[in-house]
Amino acid sequence: MAVGKNKRLTKGGKKGSKKKASDPFLKKEWYDIKAPSVFSVRNCGKTLCTRTQGTKIASEQLKGRVLEVNLADLNNDDDQAFRKVKLCIEEVQGRNCLTDFHAMSLTRDKLYSLVRKWHTMISAHVDVKTTDGYVVRLFVIAFTERRPDQVSTNCYAQSAQIRKIRRKMMEIMAKEAGTVQLRELVKKLIPESIGKEITKQTRGIFPLKDVLIRKVKIIKKPKFDITKLMELHG
Repeated sequence: MAVGKNKRLTKGGKKGSKKKASDPFLKKEWYDIKAPSVFSVRNCGKTLCTRTQGTKIASEQLKGRVLEVNLADLNNDDDQAFRKVKLCIEEVQGRNCLTDFHAMSLTRDKLYSLVRKWHTMISAHVDVKTTDGYVVRLFVIAFTERRPDQVSTNCYAQSAQIRKIRRKMMEIMAKEAGTVQLRELVKKLIPESIGKEITKQTRGIFPLKDVLIRKVKIIKKPKFDITKLMELHG
C-alpha cells in the first residue's frame, strides 16, 4: 500500500470523535406565559427557549408559538373543562410572554357525547370580521329536541327546516361577532351566549338543544399593535 494514501490510518481514528455530547437543556431558559385579562388566571404556564446566541434571538423564536390551554384552568371553573383555548405569543417582555386569543374548540369527548340516535344534527359556519379587524371563522353545532308529549321515537327535522335554521344560525353569528371587538367576542363565547340566542330564535322553526359554538378560528389578523396588546393585558 502506498504511503499517505489512506488518511484515516495515519491521522489516528475517525474524524469528529473528539466532540463531547453536551446537555441541550443547559442552553435553554424558562419563560412565563401570561394569558389576556379576559381570563381569571393570568399565569397559565411556562415554555422553553434556547438562549440568545449570535443572530438567533430568543424572543424572535418565541413569537408566534401557539399554546393550548384548557378553559377550566384559565377560569378556575371545572364546568368549562370541555373547552380548549389556543393562545398565540405576540410579544416577549423580559421573561414574560404576552399572548393573544388564537382559537377555541370543544374537546373530543364532549363532542361525541352530544351525538345521539334518532336526532338531527345541524351544523353551520360563517366568516365574520370583528370591529378591530380580525377575520374569525365560527362553527356552530345543534341537535333537534324531542317535545315533552311526543309519541314518535325520532325527532328528525325536515330539510327545509334545517336550511331555515342554518340561515338563522349564520345570521345570529354574523350579528353577534361582527359588531364587537375580539376580546368582547371571547367574553361572549365563554358563557355560550350565542348558542342560547340561537336556541331562543329558532324555537319557532324546530326546538333545538345542545347548541354550542364548536370551534373558533382566526383566519386573518390585523397589523400588530403593541398598545392594543398592552390594553388586553392591562
